[in-house]
Amino acid sequence: MIPFNKPYLTGKEAHYLYQAVLSGKISGDGIFTKKCHSFFEERYGFQKSLLTTSCTDALEMAAILVNIEPGDEVIAPSYTFVSTVNAFVLRGAKIVFVDCLPDHPNMDVSQIEALITKKTKVIIPVHYAGIACDMAGIMDLAAKYGLFVVEDAAQAIDSYFNGKPLGSIGHLAGFSFHETKNIISGEGGMLAINDSGMTERAEIIREKGTNRSQFFRGEVDKYSWVDIGSSFLPSDIIAAFLFAQLEHLEDIQGKRKEIWNLYEKELRPLSVYGVQLPYFPEYAVNNAHMFYLVCNSIDERTSLIQLLRDNGILSVFHYLSLHKSTFYSEKHDGRDLPETDRYADCLVRLPLFYELETEQIFKITDVILGFYHNRFSA
Repeated sequence: MIPFNKPYLTGKEAHYLYQAVLSGKISGDGIFTKKCHSFFEERYGFQKSLLTTSCTDALEMAAILVNIEPGDEVIAPSYTFVSTVNAFVLRGAKIVFVDCLPDHPNMDVSQIEALITKKTKVIIPVHYAGIACDMAGIMDLAAKYGLFVVEDAAQAIDSYFNGKPLGSIGHLAGFSFHETKNIISGEGGMLAINDSGMTERAEIIREKGTNRSQFFRGEVDKYSWVDIGSSFLPSDIIAAFLFAQLEHLEDIQGKRKEIWNLYEKELRPLSVYGVQLPYFPEYAVNNAHMFYLVCNSIDERTSLIQLLRDNGILSVFHYLSLHKSTFYSEKHDGRDLPETDRYADCLVRLPLFYELETEQIFKITDVILGFYHNRFSA
């Protein structure tokens, strides 16, 4: 079976884990955590980076930092992972869902302004497949109406909007280092802070609501409970694993882009069958997080996934429409989101990982091309 994903090891992970253990400090904010923070701040220009145990935790910190209260409204896509909005629902927010673009699963920015009310506090752009949302349009709306922007950049490491790193544009951003992402630590995430006024409080929230970080830097003579918070910081063992990956970022990205480009070259003929391939606006780049196809119907997708499985290839669909979910359907305002539903029914993701071999890619593309040739010539 060709798996959908296989975590890639650079060879340094175990060595750095050993170093972290020998350092005598394997709890949070050890030597490797600091190395990771410096890497992100220097490479991508984030004002402050804070590793977390997951992107979910980073988003939950963001919800606290922007002071979400019961009754506040948050605009977000329905085609996303539940963590994107659950982090804000936990603070009492009402989610106002926006539909996707016809040519890409990112949120349709042209629909946002009509959804803004006096209760709106945050816009959450999700950079699906690592492809940038229209951040210029989003930031213009945020400035016009006095809103916060929290980028869900879970899939967007090393991706850009008009040359600016994703995660560095909004007030806050969450990243994921789950084993399915380009750069991994098994489980793990990061909060990027681009509003300097939030930095001090972010450290406090991450440390259970205490000013412990300031105490260890010698800025206060004792630490105490000063705000709400939780235990969001990861062990330095996780950071050690992550740093081994970051040292090989260029190699990992280069290999993933080679695989992505081969997929695109081989599957380009599918457009004649009405199959939608990934689209990149002029302002976006490809960080090779994902290669997906959008089939013509849910039945077509189901048949394709089954044929791939029959040939020893594991492909998977992605999100279900959150506005139709068991938990939130009755809270949704009733608007139809047709593009969201289309992607939920029709999108299929293909295997993409560092060690995916060329002959395996050809096997995958041959099965897909054969499927459509047989389906449309019958």
